[in-house]
Amino acid sequence: MVQSLNTKVDIVVDATSFGGFTDYGKIMIGDKSFEFYNSRDSQKCIQIPWEKVDYVIASVLLKGKWIPRYAIKTKENVTYTFSSKEPKKVLRVVRKYVDPSHMVSSLSFFDVVKRAVQSKFKKS
Repeated sequence: MVQSLNTKVDIVVDATSFGGFTDYGKIMIGDKSFEFYNSRDSQKCIQIPWEKVDYVIASVLLKGKWIPRYAIKTKENVTYTFSSKEPKKVLRVVRKYVDPSHMVSSLSFFDVVKRAVQSKFKKS
């Protein structure tokens, strides 16, 4: 059995982890770390201490009405992607432990296309 890093839990919510294969389980956010526990295999867990979190990246659609997924980028340059039942509630709790300036929204589809076109025609 895996031991939790948290001493106090703020929220537990059903979630999906997108790391290679899709894993279903629960996200537990507490005072020490962000944790994902697989519902089928308790050994498959992701524990990210708050000191290791560099950025939280949210994919925001429909002007903030829908957040289909969010990612946590660590200081070791590893990105973990998750989706959950109540993403706004999860991100509000994460905001207590991560500096709000390190919580960003991802680029939209049109921003990605615009950057690609600009880099194509950029003078070298």
